[in-house]
Amino acid sequence: MDRNQEGVNKTREDYLEAILMIRERQGYVRSVDVAEQLGVAKPSVTYTTKRLKEAGLVSADQNGMLLLTPEGNAIAERVYDRHQKLTAFFTALGVSKEQARIDACKVEHDLSEETYEAIIRHVQAHRPDLADTKK
Repeated sequence: MDRNQEGVNKTREDYLEAILMIRERQGYVRSVDVAEQLGVAKPSVTYTTKRLKEAGLVSADQNGMLLLTPEGNAIAERVYDRHQKLTAFFTALGVSKEQARIDACKVEHDLSEETYEAIIRHVQAHRPDLADTKK
């Protein structure tokens, strides 16, 4: 399926990925944590999380902590996996780790599935040590 047909744009993917990363790091996710992670204002988080809730990708518990729905979690995990693998690939090419992370964040949303899969096949064939990057 074409990623654009899923109705999840870059901002939504960034928010879902941030929620996943924060949850893995500290076990809970507050709106202020998302704002800090993404470098955005709290009202932006409120607006976007409302849209994510309407789309059925995020919910909140009784304490107001953000939770990913199964669909939101699947999207977040896919984006995060792409991010990790692209970061490892760019680093293997000789790009500094920080620049590789920045560039991976830029292209993880826009890279076609065809090109992404070609990169993964190349890595699996030539650098199997990078093929399974869970960092």
